[in-house]
Amino acid sequence: MIQPSSPPLRTYDDLLRLFQESETPKPDYAVGPEMEKFGIIAATGEPLPYKGERGVLALFDVLSRDFGWKPESEYAGGPPLLLNGHLGSITLEPGAQFELSGKAVKTIHEIDEQFRRHLRELENVSRALGIRWLGVGFHPFARREDLEWVPKLRYEVMRKYLPTRGAHALDMMLRTATVQANFDFADERTAMRQMRVALALTPFVTAMFANSPWKEGKRHEGLSYRARVWLDVDPDRSGLIPNLWKKNAGYADYVEWALDAPMLLFKRDGNIVPNTGQTFRSFWKDGFQEHRATSADWELHLNTLFPEVRLKRTVEVRGADSQRTELASALVALWVGILYDERAFDEAEALVDGFQHDELAALREQTWIRGLAAEFRGKSIVTVAESIVEIARRGLERRAERDETGRDETIFLARLAHLVSRGMTPAEAMLQEQGTMPLARYLFERGSLLPPLPQ
Repeated sequence: MIQPSSPPLRTYDDLLRLFQESETPKPDYAVGPEMEKFGIIAATGEPLPYKGERGVLALFDVLSRDFGWKPESEYAGGPPLLLNGHLGSITLEPGAQFELSGKAVKTIHEIDEQFRRHLRELENVSRALGIRWLGVGFHPFARREDLEWVPKLRYEVMRKYLPTRGAHALDMMLRTATVQANFDFADERTAMRQMRVALALTPFVTAMFANSPWKEGKRHEGLSYRARVWLDVDPDRSGLIPNLWKKNAGYADYVEWALDAPMLLFKRDGNIVPNTGQTFRSFWKDGFQEHRATSADWELHLNTLFPEVRLKRTVEVRGADSQRTELASALVALWVGILYDERAFDEAEALVDGFQHDELAALREQTWIRGLAAEFRGKSIVTVAESIVEIARRGLERRAERDETGRDETIFLARLAHLVSRGMTPAEAMLQEQGTMPLARYLFERGSLLPPLPQ
């Protein structure tokens, strides 16, 4: 028998312990933001590669030299795959999507400054290398074969296995980008309420933040191709988690769902052990070859599940396209206003009371195409979206977290509220702004996260 370094999983309580140990007193609540984006070589329209003079490694070198970021590899002598530093970490998705995983902080003002400081640090080196950064949900130009895979060990396992589960799995890995946020919970009841309310709200939030109307250089039939992709990835590890829709759901209900999800891999001595033919329940009960399940294996498994809202050491909301900076902060602000203000939380729970899993799963089939014009129970979802924004706005107002000029966090919802009041998504606003401009010119001049390159 091979002896792992992590404690073995012996009882059902061992499976629950990760969540129990993560419970955080409400006064200590913070928010961990994540913002992904696509790098594109402006002169050629090619996607940012991992290697080369205009690639990820070149960016890593400059960020390390000029701003003190520390590169890390997956194993001794391996290629750099992330940077750790003053803003948190910079990580890479499989197609070299650049992600800032910001430090957990208390206010949206701090989160917005993290996003903006990160982009300021990228600005000079990006200008020098001719790189533009796009905050959209799906790569607007690249085909799958145009993208260079980041050499992370787990990505190779996912690359082989996930296409057997869904036709768009490789698109998910290579060509999607998102803005996400991670929230603390005080106890089991709070965590499950957050999960249940967020799962019910997510199809509406996905519509509000639809922001990927282009595919391979052309307008496609919908408004969020990222949301389209997520309908066809792996039904056993994605979606709206039917187990959690009952009001008395607990940690065990999430555990039961996760136990029956297929595994991807586990690690021993820093090495990947692929294990895609077994559920975690079977691995826990029966082992795999000479290996037995450990607490580290369980935590890794939870991180290879991709539902619209995910429970780990935090509650992670995952349903939005990547955005331009002002709306990236809006996504985090929306969820903070709902989940971290008690009255707003109650109002949001009342709003979705009676919403059913199956009808919201069906709504997801519409929202990627129609955005806020999608219908729920025979009516446009705009009214529900307006209610969500207003609940969040009042929650932020009551939080009364102010910047140095006295403005509270509601400022970060202004642009979103304006769009929703017009029944518009960010995608439709960009299409309107683009007009007849060629796509590349529009995105590089007006749609980039950085100021235009000098002529």
